[in-house]
Amino acid sequence: MATRFGRWLAQFLRLLAPGVRPLCDTCRYDYGNVCKRPERPNALRCPDFKRR
Repeated sequence: MATRFGRWLAQFLRLLAPGVRPLCDTCRYDYGNVCKRPERPNALRCPDFKRR
């Protein structure tokens, strides 16, 4: 559980850094119910990411 919180905290802090945008903003699968990943909509890494 502590590692899950640590990963969440690291991801949250990266979002606060200037110039860092979540991948979901530019992903081909960011519409409707196409993407089922739990990281959505703030994923910084994603194996399914495809640029629009």
